[in-house]
Amino acid sequence: MSQLFRVGLVGVGLMGHGIAANILKRGHTLCFLDHPGNQPVDDLRAAGATAKASGREVAEAADVVILCVTGSPQVEAVLFEPGGVLEGLRAGCVVVDCSTALPSSTERVAARVEAAGGRFMDAAMTRTPKEAEEGRLNLIVGAPEALFQEVQPLLECFAENIAHAGQVGAGHTLKLLHNFVSLGFTAVLAEAAAASRRAGIDDAAFLDVLGKGGGGGVILERLRPYIADGDASGFRFSVANGLKDIGYYRTMTEDLDAQCGVADAVLALYQSISDAGHGDLPVPELVGLLGQSQG
Repeated sequence: MSQLFRVGLVGVGLMGHGIAANILKRGHTLCFLDHPGNQPVDDLRAAGATAKASGREVAEAADVVILCVTGSPQVEAVLFEPGGVLEGLRAGCVVVDCSTALPSSTERVAARVEAAGGRFMDAAMTRTPKEAEEGRLNLIVGAPEALFQEVQPLLECFAENIAHAGQVGAGHTLKLLHNFVSLGFTAVLAEAAAASRRAGIDDAAFLDVLGKGGGGGVILERLRPYIADGDASGFRFSVANGLKDIGYYRTMTEDLDAQCGVADAVLALYQSISDAGHGDLPVPELVGLLGQSQG
């Protein structure tokens, strides 16, 4: 039987709930930070999970602490604020950051965790809450090879595909590249669908032609239920989160002195939709929102 871990989880949100449920199913011990932003946790408690009042208490009870929060500011807060994870970190404890974060922040975070006697890896997620509940996330990992091999059996509890991208920071870098492409495709397809409707093209014809041609792929299939039936439930990723991720990508391109013309255009689109008060809507709603535009 593979090693059983004592796991602490910070961030039982849309993605974190599925991670927690699947860790428990595999027999690992789980505690989590009690927080008003959590999803309902009665099922996790019934499966044996325990709530802790602070990040320090989570770390004190864990061999591995998984962070599943919004972004770099939240990662730094839960680790370093008074009563945070770093205060309770035991020697050799592993911090696994599954959030979407800036690589420059990740490097600083890793250095502080290691200075406190812990070990750090980034394990950025792709896919949606649906796959999280099914234990079928994709993970992009940045870690030394030995640490990756040690923690991989735990990651396999909730991930179907795990890519070891390189050293610490590589996971978050590749995640931002992935999300730029994913959110960029979403913007292109949503704008095309809105234009198609203005031209009087039947949605079914639009989906058929793009699906069998150059528009086919994962993003079109995620948008398909909304375009066909107005159902956005299968793509539960908000415009605000999209704006945050593209903003992180844009910052990373500045750090790398990389080209970013397309990123600027995608960022401007998400920014305009958010500024109009629609940041909480799921990204498939871009189709309808862009259809309202006269410009």
